[in-house]
Amino acid sequence: MITLYDDAVARGFEPFATSRPLGEMRAGALLIRERWELVLGVASRGFVSAPHLNGFVEFDAPPFVSGQALPAGTWLVNTRALPYLDGPAIAVSPTALVLTISGRLAALRLDVDVRDARALAALADGSYALTHERALPDGTGDEAEAFALDGVWLDDVWDVIGTLPPLLQRDIPVLASRWALTARHAGSSASVTIVGAHPVFVEAGATIEPMSLFDTSAGPVLLRRGAHVQAFTRVTGPCYVGRDSVVTADRIAGSSIGDSCRVHGELSTSIFIGHANKGHDGFVGHSVLGRWVNLGAGTITSNLKNNYGTVALWTPDGVRDSGLQFLGTMFGDHVKTGIGLRLTTGCVLGAGANVFDTMPPKAVAPFSWGARAPYDVFDAPKFVQTAERMMARRGAALSEESRTWWTRVHAVCAADGRWPRP
Repeated sequence: MITLYDDAVARGFEPFATSRPLGEMRAGALLIRERWELVLGVASRGFVSAPHLNGFVEFDAPPFVSGQALPAGTWLVNTRALPYLDGPAIAVSPTALVLTISGRLAALRLDVDVRDARALAALADGSYALTHERALPDGTGDEAEAFALDGVWLDDVWDVIGTLPPLLQRDIPVLASRWALTARHAGSSASVTIVGAHPVFVEAGATIEPMSLFDTSAGPVLLRRGAHVQAFTRVTGPCYVGRDSVVTADRIAGSSIGDSCRVHGELSTSIFIGHANKGHDGFVGHSVLGRWVNLGAGTITSNLKNNYGTVALWTPDGVRDSGLQFLGTMFGDHVKTGIGLRLTTGCVLGAGANVFDTMPPKAVAPFSWGARAPYDVFDAPKFVQTAERMMARRGAALSEESRTWWTRVHAVCAADGRWPRP
C-alpha cells in the first residue's frame, strides 16, 4: 500500500495547497496518486499533509492519515516525485526498499511498523526528508537497497506546466497500451481527419463528430470513455481528454483535461484537474484549473510578457521568477470568474475566489469576492451554497462532512497572512 507524503515544499504549492493534497494534482495525463499506483502496482491507503487538509474528501481520493502509525510494507512516497510510466518497472527489483529519481529519494518502503512519536511528528509538520534508511528516524535502520526510476521532480508549483508536454508524450502511449485502446493514424474518414505521425487513441464510448481534426505532428492524442469532440474542433497533440469531457469549436493543444470538463475556445498547454468549466470563448494558456472552476464568458489569460522575458509568480515565499517564458494563471479550486475577465501573465487566484472586475491583481487571496480590489470576503455559507449548486450540475453531491471541512478551510484562510490583501 502507498502513503502519499507532502513535504514542506509541497505544502507551499499555492493556490492548490489550500484545498487539496498534492497527490490529487494532475501532472501529465494522470493524478500524481494514480501515477504512483500504476508504477508500484498497489493502492493508496492515505495521505500525509498539512493539518487543515484533515477532512478532505474527493471521489476515490484516500483519506488524511497524519499522526497514525504506518505499517511495515508501506510505500512512503514523496508526491513531488513523478516517475515516468514507460520507465523500468519496480518488479525488476522486488527487494528494493528505496526508489530514486535523478539521484533524489522518491519513495521508501518501510520494513518495520512506524509508531515513534518523533517520526510521526516530523511527517505531520512536513519537516521529514526521506533518507536511504529503511525506517523513519526512530533510531533504527540500515542503508537500504536503492532502485533508480526515470522521472522528474516538481520543485515549484509551475513545474506542472513546465513538465506537461514531455509527460504527455510519454504517458499517452503507455496508458493506451495498458487500456488496450485502438490507435487511429493519419488520414480521413467520415468522422475524423488526422494529420501527423503520432496516433490518436480512442476508448470505446468516446464520440468524435464529423469535421473534427486531430493534428498529431507534435505528439499523440488520447480520448477516454465518454469524451466528446464536437465538430469544427482542432485537437493538437500531445493531448489527453478525460472521461465525459467535452471539447468544442476551437484549437485544443498540448493539454491534459480531466474528467467531466467543458472546454470551449482556445486552450494551450494547460491542465484541468477535473470537473471544471470553460464554456465560452476566451484564450487560456499555460494555466492550471482546479476542480469546480468556472470561467465566465470571455475570460482570457495572458501567458507571455510583451518583452518575452521569464514570468514571475506570487508564492508564499514572495514573488519569484519561474524561469518560464510562458506561464498563465493558477486557478485554485472553486474559483469563479466574471464575464470578460482579463488575467495578467503569472496570475494566482486563491481557492474559492469569485472575482469579476476587468483585471485583478497578480495574486488574489482565497475566498475573495467582488468587482475590484480591495475585495470583500466571500461569506462561507454563500460559498458552500455556490459549490453545492455547481457540483450538482455534474451529478456530484456536497456531503455534510465536506460542508464542515470547507467552512474550516474558510476560517484558516481568513487568518492566513501570507496572501497580499490590497
